[in-house]
Amino acid sequence: MRVEDIVSAPGPCFSFEFFPPKTPEGEEKLFDTVAALRSLEPSFVSVTYGAGGGTRALTVDIVKRIKNELGIEAMAHFTCVGHTREELHDVLAEMRDAGIENVLALRGDPPKGETEFKPVPGGLSHGSELAVLISESYEFCVGGACYPETHPEATDPEFDLATAQYKVAAGAKFLITQLFFDNEDYFDFVDRARESGIEVPIIPGIMPVTNFEQIKRFTSMCGARIPVPLLEQLEANHDPDHLEAVQDLGVAYATLQCADLLARGAPGIHFYTLNKSPATRAILSALKGARPWERAPASAPAAANQSA
Repeated sequence: MRVEDIVSAPGPCFSFEFFPPKTPEGEEKLFDTVAALRSLEPSFVSVTYGAGGGTRALTVDIVKRIKNELGIEAMAHFTCVGHTREELHDVLAEMRDAGIENVLALRGDPPKGETEFKPVPGGLSHGSELAVLISESYEFCVGGACYPETHPEATDPEFDLATAQYKVAAGAKFLITQLFFDNEDYFDFVDRARESGIEVPIIPGIMPVTNFEQIKRFTSMCGARIPVPLLEQLEANHDPDHLEAVQDLGVAYATLQCADLLARGAPGIHFYTLNKSPATRAILSALKGARPWERAPASAPAAANQSA
């Protein structure tokens, strides 16, 4: 099923993101995690695409397995990194022949050890170019990424918003945000996107904090901001001998954050799981029990899901 149809269906959509493990043991552990989350009836899951060739073949294989063995709709991430146009077409044809319907088109991060993205000769430089290539030659449902706090390489918020416009014009049917911790950043971005003419659903991406050092590293890489009150609580609860304190705080904060997003009209939540199930299971179970979207104002879904 196409993600654009899933997101437009009544009620919020909930999706999980996983990354391909590097060992057979890790792959089986991943499938245990996905199976553990299946009872929560995710709308779809996505699988990231490794830079430098390390996990690229695994992405397609894992997406196929999730669809065929677990019966969950799965989306493949796809990046420009290290590929010529011919190689991009080869991978896309493999995805098409495998029955994959949904692709998240991304530029991708520079390979490990490099700080600047450089396209290979005959390759692409931007996620919007990849969206064009896919849309012109294939029938995939294409998605794109967006950045409520502005991409760290963007010159300013206006340039960053224009990039999102290019992706939609190139064929993206929905956008998924980078992780963020202040919901006002998301809603401000949605308002600016709607004013600029972007009408596709904008799905907030949420990463529950389970490790203090890890989340500091992630946010420094992607340009996301940890609000001062949350940072103070994370520092106060950070104890290497009692890791569960930060985990409990992270789950509680993410649950409140998601409840507010859904009550104010967000079309769903995309969880960055880091291939673990307990935090996501706890958060989504609480959300399904409380159903905050049923308290959303009548006009809110038009603001966050699509333009009125």
